[in-house]
Parts: sequence; C-alpha cells; structure tokens
Amino acid sequence: MIAPNLAIQPGDQLDHYQIDSIVATSGMATVFRARDLNTGQQVAIKVPHPEIESDPALYDRFQREEEIGKKIDHPGVMKVFANPDRTQVYMVMEWIEGRLLRQIMNEEKKLPIERAVKLTIRICDALEHIHANGVVHRDLKPENIMVDAEDNIRLIDFGIAGNAGSRRLTFANFSKNMGTPDYISPEQVRGKRGDARSDVYSMGVMLYEMLTGKVPFSGANAFAVMNDRLVNQPVPPRNLEPSITPQLQEILYRALEREPKNRYHSAREFAHDLAHQDEVGVTARVDEANWQKRQSPERRRLLMYAMLAMLPVAIFVLLYLVARHH
Repeated sequence: MIAPNLAIQPGDQLDHYQIDSIVATSGMATVFRARDLNTGQQVAIKVPHPEIESDPALYDRFQREEEIGKKIDHPGVMKVFANPDRTQVYMVMEWIEGRLLRQIMNEEKKLPIERAVKLTIRICDALEHIHANGVVHRDLKPENIMVDAEDNIRLIDFGIAGNAGSRRLTFANFSKNMGTPDYISPEQVRGKRGDARSDVYSMGVMLYEMLTGKVPFSGANAFAVMNDRLVNQPVPPRNLEPSITPQLQEILYRALEREPKNRYHSAREFAHDLAHQDEVGVTARVDEANWQKRQSPERRRLLMYAMLAMLPVAIFVLLYLVARHH
C-alpha cells in the first residue's frame, strides 16, 4: 500500500528523484521539476494534494491520467514512466522544454494562419493516435497542450479521458479546477458521452480562437457559455479575420457542426482537409447567413413563463367548450 502524500519542497529527495523546483500548482496537484539520480534525466513529477487522495472520484482521475500516459506511445503525447517502487503517490513524466499553447495565444492573440494550421495538424495527428488506442481526451483545450521551440506539441492531462464506455461529463461535473467550458462539445453539454468527434469539436474551437483571437461561443458564466453553443451560431471567422480563406472557414464550420453526425468523423479527416485546402468545396450555409439571429437563456425562459401563464386560460377554454358540447 502506497503511503499518504507528504509535504514536498524544492531541495527534497523523493525516492531516487532530486526535487529542483516547483513548475505549476493547481487544485489537483503540484508539478515539480526533478532529476532522476540513477540516470541524470530531467523529469516532471506530479504530486496530488493530500485531499485528492481521500476523494475517490478525484483520485480515480489522477490514476486514469497515469494509466493512459503509460499506455500511449506517441511523440505528440506526454509520456508517463512506470514507477513501481515509489513510496508515496506521485506520477513521473517526461520533462518538456516549452510553453502551454494558452501562454502563446495570450501573448500573440491571433496566430499567423500557417502556424495555426500547422499546430492543428500536429495536434490532430496525436488525437488520431489516441483515438485508435480507444482513448478520448474529452478535455482538450490550450491549457492541455505543450508547444516546444519548433512547434512540436504534446497532449497532457488525461484526467477525465476515457473510452466509449466511460462516465459522462455534464454541467454538474464541472468545477473551477477544470476550467471554463469554452471547448466542450454540444453532445457533452447535453450529458452524452463524448467520442472522437467531441475532441474534433474542441480542436475546431481552438483553431477558431487561434485564427480570430476569440472563442466562437461566450457568456457570463459556464451555463451561458454552454447554452450559447446549443442555440446560436458563431460569428463567421472571416468577419473577424478577413485573411481566412473561404476554404479554411468551411473547414472550421465542418469541425464545429453542432450534431456529431455532420462533423468530421475523425481527426485524420480534419487534418487532411487542412493540409489540402484547395480540394475543399465551399457551400452556401444557412447558419452563416443567420448567425446574427441569436437566442439567449433569458428569452427562452420568458417564453416558458408565458406558456405557463397561458396554461390556465387554455384549460378554462377547453372545459368551457366541453361543457357547451354536452
């Protein structure tokens, strides 16, 4: 049985790892830069906070991330190393020199089209590999993608990843630790299990944001953001960035289809069209023409209240007609 998590500080030794510095801290865990004293290799060590180990759901998330990281072997996915002799709960991962895609996007706002497309194709390649191995990320966002100096990418944080039979992710499952749901697919908002097409949708949102500097759906809170993608259409990306070609806009629309059956069925299809944009046919879209006709949760709520207010009147009229008939 692994011992409970202990307080760890830079300068400490954790089994055969020398802890050098703190890299990041979240609500779930602290990530340290460390050195393997046996090999001299730089590694990242992720140590869950003590309260995580006492929460079955969160601890399961931590273990799932470790299991998937050990299972997947692809240059676009962060590797997790087996560590059977550890004396407490932690995860040993490869050390990557780079930055989060979120940091890059925050600094540059809009990325050059060529770079955004190149990054997306590389992410799609990693997604295609994990999907082929029965894994769906389900939490794809710029905070979960590392980018090195040559724009090579690594997918990280598979904490809520799963396969086709895994648990659903709904609004009730969101917490501050999991971030703003700007990238979640419509089917996940509806409480359905996400599949490969859900990751394609999230990648479409990220490409839209890299190209335009904005996410396609917004709102005052998490509920409003998720509702927006269920009832409204995004601003056509060419309205926000005129250098986007009609073909690239069409690709974005296909990735952001509300219904999974109309979306790219795989990350490979998405990447293929990005790499061969001259082969993409552009069709007139009703959604593109009517994007300004927007609905809000408040409007829908008022309509519901109006219907409820009219219900007694409708019942009275029905009873009156029945009485006259008899």
